[in-house]
Amino acid sequence: MKPVRLPAAATLALPRWALYALGLLYILPGLIGRDPWKDDAGSFGIMWTMANGGLADWLAPNIAGLPVADEGPLAFWLGAICIKLFGWLVGDVNAARISTIAIFITGTVSVWYTAFHLGRRPEAQPLRLAFGGQPEPNDYGRTLADTAALIYLGCLGLLLFSHETLAVTLQGSLVAYFLYRAVRYVETPGIRNATLIGLALGGLVLTRGWLTPVTLVLTLFLSARFLKLPRVRTLSHMGAACITALAIAMIWVLPATMAQPYGLNPVGSWFAWNASQLGLPSWNSFKSFVRIGIWFFWPALPFAGWAIYAWRRQNHLLHIVLPLSFVAALTLLVLCDPAPENGDLLKLLPPLAIMAAFGLPTMKRSAINFIDWFSVMVLTMLASIVWLFWAAKLTGWPAQFAKNALKQVPGFKPEFDVLLVLVAAIATIGWFFLVYWRVSRRPSVLWRAVVLSSGGLILLWILLMTLFLPDLNYSKSYASVAKQIAAAMPEGSNCIDSNVGAPQRASFAYFGKLPFAGVHDREKCELLLLQDSVKVKDDREALRPPKGRNWKMLWEGRRPSDRDERFRLYQRLD
Repeated sequence: MKPVRLPAAATLALPRWALYALGLLYILPGLIGRDPWKDDAGSFGIMWTMANGGLADWLAPNIAGLPVADEGPLAFWLGAICIKLFGWLVGDVNAARISTIAIFITGTVSVWYTAFHLGRRPEAQPLRLAFGGQPEPNDYGRTLADTAALIYLGCLGLLLFSHETLAVTLQGSLVAYFLYRAVRYVETPGIRNATLIGLALGGLVLTRGWLTPVTLVLTLFLSARFLKLPRVRTLSHMGAACITALAIAMIWVLPATMAQPYGLNPVGSWFAWNASQLGLPSWNSFKSFVRIGIWFFWPALPFAGWAIYAWRRQNHLLHIVLPLSFVAALTLLVLCDPAPENGDLLKLLPPLAIMAAFGLPTMKRSAINFIDWFSVMVLTMLASIVWLFWAAKLTGWPAQFAKNALKQVPGFKPEFDVLLVLVAAIATIGWFFLVYWRVSRRPSVLWRAVVLSSGGLILLWILLMTLFLPDLNYSKSYASVAKQIAAAMPEGSNCIDSNVGAPQRASFAYFGKLPFAGVHDREKCELLLLQDSVKVKDDREALRPPKGRNWKMLWEGRRPSDRDERFRLYQRLD
């Protein structure tokens, strides 16, 4: 017997304006007014170099002369195109983030439509009530789609990475689009849907390599066999999808291989990086996955687990089989990575959110009410704490709160920004209206629990990205260090050799306009910028300029909030 029993009143669709508003409130804070931070400055540096460089920079991704050939170029192409088109209007940083907005929309819309098509299938429908009144298939599908989108937006992992110009962010959205095309293929097998699957696979190849798309296409083929789709036809369609993906990948692979930009082989480095991502699962990788996944997949993971349990007595359910298969395969792929990145877990969020949407209707009303009130109390308390810390850093009271708020940003002087505070206040008032709607109306709609949790999470993000945005820019940006280095450079200097990392190099090149050496021009530089750690046991262990030449130190400094990094600028005298 089906585990879902719902009246039509529980499946009223979330108003479109409300869903769009939540999406805008989710993605815009953290993009506007934020400097490139250490986490995503490197990716922005690749985009900026492409936009201001030539064809070689588009074929061989680099940051002001530092080759970065690990990931594919697609995410950086999108950002560079946006810089070319809109940089003159909104600035290069904000222009690059237009691609981030487009990527976010692609992922969210794909999750919504995937859940909608799965939710209106006959096997997913609730039990028919004895006297009628059950929801129509399309209404039930829309409710599940709204629920899946809200759960997706409520995941902590997506919140952290969706605002950064990273390749893993594009990978997660392309996986969501692949899921949508996979569902459409199972519903209507044909060469058109197979070709569109190949489009998603090709995009994934150019984004983060071939391991994820190979895993996805194999999993889709096995799922199709489990769902009794004809083997020969499915095999031919998957072949067409792979051919399409290969043709898309050749857009970069062939020109880069033939041109050998800067004398490099970016495709060879890309293949080597892909191979390094595959190994045998280990206990350490399993522990890391569990430790990070507990918060990264919240709240999708517990709802998805409940969905598997609630629907366990039903056979060959597309809304369980397909997402679960992709979650299992992608989890195995992550466990096989010797050095997994947190952002690589984004590709698991779309199938988890979709599956979680089918777990919520099977829960008892008492459990949903508990989620409601837990969200209201905890998120309201956290929002109050954020406001309290903001007031404390400005007024100095309470003293302990002020001390804790300012100790992470030594030397920072808080200021009252009317616009940022106004945005934070409006968001807080909106949250109280949402809570009042829940208390006064007592709605029976299915998505009421997740709209509260997602709305509260968005409120916290808005508060952090307004009330504490100046603090975060001060502590996480290299803009001030870049300007100090630029001021210390002798006039007429046109070449700097350096060992600084990708985020630092990108920030220094963008904010300080430092003329870093090209790929093959290091020996000609008269300036040397070194990065090392202040936590060395002996001063002799610190990085020094090469021996055999006379060097003069022009500047030494670091970010006030960083107690480890140190930068030194030297000038060659002979």
